[in-house]
Amino acid sequence: MTETIKKTLRDVAPMRWFILVLVSALMFATYWFQDFYSGLKPLMESQFNMTSSQFGTMIGLTTIANMFGMIIIGGIILDKWGIRLAAIIFGSVATLGGIISALGAADVFSSDPSTRLTIMIIGRIVFGVGLETTCVLVTRTIVKWFMGYELALAMAINMGIGRLGSALGTAISPDIANKNVPTAITFAATLIAIGAILYIIYLIFDVKIDKQLKTKKSEEDQFKISDLLKLVTNKSFLLIAGLCVAFYSAVFPFMQYAPDLLVNKFGFSYELPKSASQIVLFGSATLGNASIFIGLFLFGVAFPMIPANIKNKFKKIAALIITFALFLCFIYLLKDVLAVWIKNGPKAASLIPMGTILFTPIFGRFIDKKGKAASIMMLGALLLIFAHISLSVLNSLLLCYFGLFSLGIAFSLVPAAMWPSVAKIAPAKRLGTAYAAMFTIQNWGLGIFFKGIGTVLDWVNPKVVAKLHSIRSGLEAQGLSNIQISEKIEQLRKAGELPIYNYTIPIFMLVILGVISIFLAIWLKKASEEQGYGLEKPSNS
Repeated sequence: MTETIKKTLRDVAPMRWFILVLVSALMFATYWFQDFYSGLKPLMESQFNMTSSQFGTMIGLTTIANMFGMIIIGGIILDKWGIRLAAIIFGSVATLGGIISALGAADVFSSDPSTRLTIMIIGRIVFGVGLETTCVLVTRTIVKWFMGYELALAMAINMGIGRLGSALGTAISPDIANKNVPTAITFAATLIAIGAILYIIYLIFDVKIDKQLKTKKSEEDQFKISDLLKLVTNKSFLLIAGLCVAFYSAVFPFMQYAPDLLVNKFGFSYELPKSASQIVLFGSATLGNASIFIGLFLFGVAFPMIPANIKNKFKKIAALIITFALFLCFIYLLKDVLAVWIKNGPKAASLIPMGTILFTPIFGRFIDKKGKAASIMMLGALLLIFAHISLSVLNSLLLCYFGLFSLGIAFSLVPAAMWPSVAKIAPAKRLGTAYAAMFTIQNWGLGIFFKGIGTVLDWVNPKVVAKLHSIRSGLEAQGLSNIQISEKIEQLRKAGELPIYNYTIPIFMLVILGVISIFLAIWLKKASEEQGYGLEKPSNS
């Protein structure tokens, strides 16, 4: 008698990867919306009469709901009511936040600058309510479809798609805006809506897979306050949560100001020279620029995927050599374009998240095989210190590039070591609670430094703030539109008639976070040894 084994949708490889594309679209869109303002900071100053402090307030208040436990509430909703209802709720909330931001920027509600800023802030707060929980939703969905298959690879690709959203948002939002900020905000809001729609389409397959798997909720899987209490009394968990706050507070807020830093301190440009070599796709230089990032992303995905799919050692090495050779050819063909990009603030800053796409899976594989997670977190903290010293105190262009490169490596090292380590410290049934708690604590640090960098920047540059305000007031008195005012201010900036921001103190503050991160990593290594978590051991030990 032949026994027939009934396959589920998740057992079909093309279906798994199709599902990954569907759900990762929402991750891409939310990461884009989180970071795309960074390339628009000077345009927002000139068009909206916005100071650095107000810019930081708008970005920082994205985290306010999560600072007060929204992620944990989202986790409770997710556990109690399931992926489908949680996706509709939080996907809709994130989309609504984007729409409110776009309408506020377009003066739909009011043309008064203070009212416009308030509406945009409300939009960011609403977006923030949905932001982190949608990321948890996507992660949970990937686990559901890839557990027992290519789970690590799928997670790496999903993270890469999110980082691609950050990189593209930073790099090409100035191109999309075309000197009109509301255009870029509307585009970003539209992306969230598209991502939410694609995730809702996925829910059709979620219903089918639940029927096939006959999924039932377990009481042990649901959120309990007692789980949280056990975590916050665990020394190792407190240390890794503190490291999470210190490290990410030195990276994500920096990313919002990085393009402006590179322009003001190191003489990078905001606009590409008209004579510069560009890739034009379907008649659009913006699409051409985006295609370069997508190409880099595909190579980043290819390097970790090839070893995972080829078992023969000789063929694996040969395939890697061929892929690397193709990558070098790709870079060579784009050498003229990239030579201009590395002198452009938004484009150069966007290469930091792009670097994580390549390096994070590589470092993750190393940690799986060799361990040394706590030591790697120490190394990442050291690189963080070097990066921020190079970008704040020192004035060498060469060290600037080394600093950006070091930050990209640190941004790959620490997450690759940190998140698997949480799984060793927290029991499996409390892992969701652990991540929710860490994200909540992390958002306190992000909120403080998003706002803090902008506030300190204004404080140490009073002449710049006063000059910009004076010029804008004079141009407004002449009856010029926001776009005309922006163009006039940009002309003055190019002519060297405007003072530049001094970023030394605001960025040097982040060096202190790097020092704190080192001490926390050292104490974490010691605590791990005492409590027997084995963070220095390979993942399978």
